[in-house]
Amino acid sequence: MTSSGSLTRIALLALLWGSSFLWIELALKALSPVQIVFVRVGLGALVLVAICKAMKLPLPKGGKTWLHLGVAALFANVLPFILFGVGQQTVDSSMAGVLNATTPLWTLLIAAGLGQEKSFGPLRVLGMVLGFAGVMLIFAPWRAGAGSALPGSIAILVAALSYGIGAVYVGRNLSNKGIAPTSTAAGQMLMATALTGVLIPVAGTQPVHWELTSALLAAAVLGVFGTGFSFLLFFRLISDEGATATTTVTYLMPVVSVALGAIVLGEELSIRVVIGMLVVVGGVMLTRPRKARTPLIVPPTETAKATSQ
Repeated sequence: MTSSGSLTRIALLALLWGSSFLWIELALKALSPVQIVFVRVGLGALVLVAICKAMKLPLPKGGKTWLHLGVAALFANVLPFILFGVGQQTVDSSMAGVLNATTPLWTLLIAAGLGQEKSFGPLRVLGMVLGFAGVMLIFAPWRAGAGSALPGSIAILVAALSYGIGAVYVGRNLSNKGIAPTSTAAGQMLMATALTGVLIPVAGTQPVHWELTSALLAAAVLGVFGTGFSFLLFFRLISDEGATATTTVTYLMPVVSVALGAIVLGEELSIRVVIGMLVVVGGVMLTRPRKARTPLIVPPTETAKATSQ
């Protein structure tokens, strides 16, 4: 039975990860998508390296390992983080959070295509169909004005797909290699910072609106808490309760993003989006195997490491 302390940590983790879309929305008022990602992964790396130092955990070693960390950082951090920033320039934070919930569907689809997922029975197929039907309901291409949000929505779906690629890549190349999960997380964030730093001269030179203190603070919160401390909570939950209980976070995240978008930003909360969210989450639940060893968690920050446990 899940303890009260673990339930509190699950709720806090869902709040941290589910609120990431709110912080992105606020940060976009002062920073460009690439600038947000640089701040986000840089602060996240500082937090995770500090945690490794406090826990006396060494960083990963070996050129091959760091190459794998670089590829994982590209698909699980840099690319999706930038795409979320681009997408949320035209898509509400609440819808971004719901579309992000499709990540387990993409992960399962990619793993099945590579032959890594053998148990792909009718129930899981039904879950896939329901999940993507929910996405179509959220898109609602038949409604007036739907085309204006389409490019942003596609960017967010591609971000979710990128998370799935990163998750499968980490499962094949970084899992069970004798590296502490926190060390892997810190190494991946360091590589994400380096990769994003390369992009700054190309796509991150837009003027920063320093007077928008709330937006700059939002970017800092996104890095320190949504990308750093949240993984300390995640690893503690995995250790205390196992993967199955921790998957609860997956289903709470879109609820948090929708609620915060409506309450804090005043975003429209339509019945169509709510029903679409429920259909997507229901589909994700059906795709989980009865005895799952690993969680199908969809953090907006480190999906790859979530699946490496």
